[in-house]
Amino acid sequence: MTIDVEDYFHVSAFERHLSRDDWERFESRVCNNTDRLLEIFAGAGVTATFFILGWVAERYPMLVRRIAAGGHEVASHGYAHRLVYEMTQEEFCEDVHRAKCLLEDLCGSQVHGYRAPSYSITRASLWALDVLVEQGYAYDASVFPIYHDRYGIPDAPRHPYRIERSLGSIWEFPGSTVRWGSQNLPIGGGGYFRLLPYGWTQRGIRHVNGVEQKAVMFYLHPWEVDPQQPRIKTSLFSQFRHYTNLGKTESKLQQLLGEFEFDTALSVLAHATSAEVVTAGLPAIALA
Repeated sequence: MTIDVEDYFHVSAFERHLSRDDWERFESRVCNNTDRLLEIFAGAGVTATFFILGWVAERYPMLVRRIAAGGHEVASHGYAHRLVYEMTQEEFCEDVHRAKCLLEDLCGSQVHGYRAPSYSITRASLWALDVLVEQGYAYDASVFPIYHDRYGIPDAPRHPYRIERSLGSIWEFPGSTVRWGSQNLPIGGGGYFRLLPYGWTQRGIRHVNGVEQKAVMFYLHPWEVDPQQPRIKTSLFSQFRHYTNLGKTESKLQQLLGEFEFDTALSVLAHATSAEVVTAGLPAIALA
């Protein structure tokens, strides 16, 4: 169970309509929405991984401390919510270093995991993995093995694996999918959870857990349980993807937590038995 801790105005689809300089003028709702998720998880006895945006952590340090105090894993979502493939290597290094140091200072423990905004480690930005290794991250959760208009490496492995890079190795915990013919179809949360019927996610998780005997990576954003959030003027397509079914997400999440067992990404990886090791270029696979 993973949460990308960002506010509604941080969403990548809104970048063309909002400047980062404008973020401060918007009503922030991230603390209340994240606290609601913390209450839900506490009631269900679930510990989760919270990929926290550095911009949020810097302004709301007590939120980071509440997450850590609840026994959850604090991980990094970078600092400024910039797409990786739109940054230089130097800019990315500064972004993930700043976020990691900030989060570690606030929670008092090491940050092991990273997830890129909008899953933006793609084949064009695999150099980011070298930076993550160099910065001391143990795992990444940014490669989604699907076709998408903004992200994805469709032929990447579907389950946790280690990636060998020139500076060392790093675990990858990809967004979860089911295989349908020659394509991978997403089942792991976010917009797919809100927009599609609950049964799609339910059956997908059952298949991956039961038939494939693998763990599922599920993700959500705090703004997805907030149907009263302010509306941003954007394209009709972006409005559809962002606002549809916001009022149904919390009840669907409660149902999901009642049917399946969840833990932090770090805990799941600690028990991983996958023998897949992929080369630096992806997706060539060599068995360990």
